[in-house]
Amino acid sequence: MLNSKHKIALLFPDGVGIKNYLYTNVFKQDMADLVLLHNFDPETVAEVQKQTLLVDDFEIPVYKESVIEKFLRELICLSRLQFNAEKVANSSLLTNWNTSHKGLFQQLFYTVIGVISPLISRKYSNILLLEKWYQQRIRKNIFYNQTVTLLKQIEPNVLFCSHQRGLKAATVFAAATDLGIKTTTVIYSWDNLPKARLALRADNYLVWSDYMKEEMRLYYSEIPQSSVVVTGTPQFECYNVDKNIIDKAIFYKTYNLSLEKKIICFSGDDVKTSPDDPKYLNDIASALVDANMQDQYQILFRRCPVDVSTRFDDVLNKYIDLIKVAPPLWFFNKSEHWTTIYPSKDDVKLLVSTAFYSDVVVNVGSTMAFDFAMFDKTCVFINYNQTIKNDPNWSVETIYKFQHFKSMPNKKSVVWLNDREEIITKLTKLVSDTLAMENWKEIVLGDYQNASKQIQTQLTKDL
Repeated sequence: MLNSKHKIALLFPDGVGIKNYLYTNVFKQDMADLVLLHNFDPETVAEVQKQTLLVDDFEIPVYKESVIEKFLRELICLSRLQFNAEKVANSSLLTNWNTSHKGLFQQLFYTVIGVISPLISRKYSNILLLEKWYQQRIRKNIFYNQTVTLLKQIEPNVLFCSHQRGLKAATVFAAATDLGIKTTTVIYSWDNLPKARLALRADNYLVWSDYMKEEMRLYYSEIPQSSVVVTGTPQFECYNVDKNIIDKAIFYKTYNLSLEKKIICFSGDDVKTSPDDPKYLNDIASALVDANMQDQYQILFRRCPVDVSTRFDDVLNKYIDLIKVAPPLWFFNKSEHWTTIYPSKDDVKLLVSTAFYSDVVVNVGSTMAFDFAMFDKTCVFINYNQTIKNDPNWSVETIYKFQHFKSMPNKKSVVWLNDREEIITKLTKLVSDTLAMENWKEIVLGDYQNASKQIQTQLTKDL
């Protein structure tokens, strides 16, 4: 058994949270002994220990979700999506529900959920009843008993989770609550709350801004507002650290960039979010060549880190002299229990430097708009559909109807690329309204510059 006066158990359901919480200053101070709860491979744990002083780490037991648990969890999700879609009059919320399932059992399973959910979603009290049943069922899983045993061994004062959506996290938090351990989770991203994937229940929920706190009240009215704490998110603090900007000569040489040309950064989304990204990239490159501007501009391509497909190969080979590639520096390590995907510390510097040296960033509705806004760089949102589409069920119209874009107080926060004929004008001549973007940043990000300190303050209250 470990002995410590103050101890915080850090639960990382996936590797992505490593960047936001272990590469920042949240756990840098000697506020308590830190214990890592994880399903990472040894290489990942070793990398984490280079960034964060841990007194120990423990592998979480294997979790096998029962059919009843999964049925309740998925029924809750769809019922909440349907309830929320009607509540905010936005049917795009329903696109977060996967309707493509393989195998007869899966198809039947989700068909039954689809039939029952409209009956459940008529009243919010029905959803809360399902939530209660779900909490009861996860406590009947052997994983719950194993987790109770583990937490008794560790004896933490506080349990912190880097992602509210992790499948195992709900049961781990249930075990901690039953043992009287204070629990705190963060809402991972600005678009998460409308998606109805808040599986766990905690004592405290740390959110980015007042806007997100209001979203918690709107979508989870049963959670007391006193439990929702606005702290900001630490993932943007890295832009205020000068050492994160790579020397210009080194950066340009590493990525074969010309010092005489301006940089248009094309930041890719994942395949599901934007299946037509390769065509958009081709449009931009083609427009620059047709306008004979390849001697004035160069494209720096940063793909979505989890997109390891070959879908961009054709356009990258076609415009090999115009499009330069800065691959995200992420680790993809496989163990028998887990596939770990997380950024290296060097990728933080690469992303910061890409935003610093680029003149403009273009994408389909990406959070990268905020990353580049840290240096007052214009973001261009692609807002037209391809004639020939990779996915006939996808459109930019649906993307920009997503609920999180309702946070934009002024459409001038970004530049809207409404047609391929506008590419040269919009990417090389127009700039977004800086004040409008600052207002949007303040609404969505809150006091991000002091996020680490504010999270520390909140966690130490429970020690």
